[in-house]
Amino acid sequence: MAEHLSQSELDYPFKLLEYFNGFRISKAIFSACELGVFDLLLQSQKPMSAVEVAQKLGTSEDGIERLLGVLVAIEIVDVEVVQGTAFYSSTDVANLYLAKTSPKSLHDLIIYNSQTIYPLWNNLVDAVREGKNQNEKTFGLPSEEIFSAIYRSEEEMLKFMGLMNSTWVIDGHDIVTAFDLSSFKTVIDLGGCSGALARELAKEYPSSTVTVLDLPAVVQTAQRHFTQQDDTICFQEGDFFEGEIPPADLYILARIIHDWKEDKNLKLLKKIHTACHPGGGVLIAEALLFENRRGPTMVQMFSLNMLVQTEGKEHPPSHYTRLLTDAGFRDVQVCRTGKSYDAILALK
Repeated sequence: MAEHLSQSELDYPFKLLEYFNGFRISKAIFSACELGVFDLLLQSQKPMSAVEVAQKLGTSEDGIERLLGVLVAIEIVDVEVVQGTAFYSSTDVANLYLAKTSPKSLHDLIIYNSQTIYPLWNNLVDAVREGKNQNEKTFGLPSEEIFSAIYRSEEEMLKFMGLMNSTWVIDGHDIVTAFDLSSFKTVIDLGGCSGALARELAKEYPSSTVTVLDLPAVVQTAQRHFTQQDDTICFQEGDFFEGEIPPADLYILARIIHDWKEDKNLKLLKKIHTACHPGGGVLIAEALLFENRRGPTMVQMFSLNMLVQTEGKEHPPSHYTRLLTDAGFRDVQVCRTGKSYDAILALK
């Protein structure tokens, strides 16, 4: 790290102190979302004082004033001082990504990070020492059954599905347009959860039939909570690890491979290769490390998160190329989207 630090950083550790305080900033945003701060400011017809915000949200005046102060400092809330009183209003960024009602809301992603990921990371030291996830220590559930932990109640299942929905609402279009997929007429999104990524693909390629295949409880929850009036996608109950995989032209594995160990992933990819129509393929969406392992920072953090929560990890493109080739696929193409998730396409 030292070669990238300026002399001023060596004189005084500004950047390190910023990193040390990162968890406080995250928790301030998480707490504001859980309290409903951004929804209240969006709905308000005028800027609000801390007293007014506290009254509406049922918080202490002192506490909400301090929280709003942090949100102003990180530029996701605006403030204007009039005759000694601070009046707060929302910003375009907060309205678009932090309020529940926005079509691009990350609210569900934030709630999942706050209530599920954050507690897991309290046991990061143990995860690094032991080399395994911390579901047992955090939630009292067996570390080997990662989706039993993730889906441990209907409430937790909804949180996770909300996380995935938020992810593909903002990243899905870049994934489905990374390559020209118009030649694939039957598409199955394996583990497609809420159907958000499948919807993006169906919008971009309206002549294709797009099906989400997931566990029965997930499909039923998706149909109750995430369907849209103009849906053209279909849902099918199944277990692509243990059950049969229906034939199709293209299979999507979005944030699936990084959950599991290599032997399980190779077995799954071989199974997909067998089911795939001739000339078909598989589209993988994952966050890709650089080959030199120098980042991206977010992907390195994702990989550490896989340690505390799952059995898997993030990888560079060469890993996926080898895995897909070993499974029988060819012509592996990689597209870095410049966003959180990248795309890999391989043909049969």
